[in-house]
Amino acid sequence: MTRDTQASTQALFADHAYLPEGWRRNVLLQWDAQGALSAVTPDTQAPAGVATAHGPVLPGMPNLHSHAFQRAMAGLTEYRAALGQGAVDSFWSWRDLMYRFAARITPEALASIAQWLYIEMLKSGYTSVCEFHYVHHMQDGQRYANEAELAQRVVDAAGASGIGITMLPVLYQYAGFGAQPPRDDQRRFINTPDSLLSLLDTLRRARPEHGALRYGVAPHSLRAVSNDSLRTLLDGLDAMLPGAPVHIHIAEQTAEVDACIATEGARPVQWLLDRFAVDQRWCLVHATHIDADETARLAKSGAIAGLCLTTEANLGDGIFPAQDYLEQRGRIGVGSDSHIGVDWRAELRLLEYGQRLSRRQRNVLASADMPRVADRLYGASLEGGAHATGRAVGALEKGARADFMVLDANHPNIAEQASDAWLSGAVFCEHGETPVRDVYAGGAKVVDNRRHRDEERAYANYRAALAGLLK
Repeated sequence: MTRDTQASTQALFADHAYLPEGWRRNVLLQWDAQGALSAVTPDTQAPAGVATAHGPVLPGMPNLHSHAFQRAMAGLTEYRAALGQGAVDSFWSWRDLMYRFAARITPEALASIAQWLYIEMLKSGYTSVCEFHYVHHMQDGQRYANEAELAQRVVDAAGASGIGITMLPVLYQYAGFGAQPPRDDQRRFINTPDSLLSLLDTLRRARPEHGALRYGVAPHSLRAVSNDSLRTLLDGLDAMLPGAPVHIHIAEQTAEVDACIATEGARPVQWLLDRFAVDQRWCLVHATHIDADETARLAKSGAIAGLCLTTEANLGDGIFPAQDYLEQRGRIGVGSDSHIGVDWRAELRLLEYGQRLSRRQRNVLASADMPRVADRLYGASLEGGAHATGRAVGALEKGARADFMVLDANHPNIAEQASDAWLSGAVFCEHGETPVRDVYAGGAKVVDNRRHRDEERAYANYRAALAGLLK
């Protein structure tokens, strides 16, 4: 068989593949009609009729945090919004601009934006996404006739692109700590626990779970829910979908930490850990500003710290205490959040570079067991991201989804390198086009030679949606 032979719909042979134990040679990947790996066999021969991958094969990366509509505003807030003597731009001034953009989103525009974004994710090697979805209602705050209209559009966009999705409808109830009434520009987001659970039930009945689709919930943040409403939400979720994922924004900004201390008498992560059974079903997104005690307790909990480095850098959030957290066996995953960038390699690179800049050292996040930073962060993000999705992803092993990417063996960042340097070259070298050549999701080849199967049509629809929003 030549490399140009059309691949079998059920198998692919790889000269090199990254299995849970590391790089292996001569690996046969086989999957069933539902898109789950049925066998992963190293040290074998390529069967007749099975194509050979064009380069090293890696598990696809889960993207554990996304606000799809924000893709269309990337680059539009890079100017000073806060004017006047002593004024500074911050997350909070950016948020005001984001609210203005969210107010204009239509169902049709959201569908087009989400599909294009998910194609961009697939092209980068993300094969799963956790969608933290909080734009629920009409532009005046009224409910759509189908209360799950916008969430359903996003789920359908994921299906059309081929990416696996964990849809997380967001409970947003208050404007700030102390149950402050919501602002007018938050009207599209607002629900009670009961209305949010009703929306989720409507959504899952219209689009039942399957191998590429999972549901959970996302209390937006501690400032947007109360102790009672969070407990009601979790009780309702467990009655509907026991053990489903729970994601929450937390401790992203120092102002949030200060407000939580002032109103609740505790730091945000401390408050959450004291009151709720936070475990591996939880993803604490950002968790940027945690002290030493919170770092230790979060690591011990088994929850995932959802790190979104490109967004956190863009918004000026701060630097997560990654070295201390990882040393205590804390679990991480990465996400593209506001989509100022859509590339897992950039997230891992910035995670390490933030530590280098703050500590003035190199290879900070290496360990005695894993001296190569890229390998350690890639493996940790696969494992943590998979748990955050609540789906069987993130590994080339029997029973997992057949989600993987093929690196270009001839790419200058990895060509002629030994296999133990491939991830380092892919993550830390920024020369030329992406080294991700082909991508499979659920066994389907959705990206072939850096082109998505539906790229031209989806991009035209995205352009049309963007033109309408910016008019």
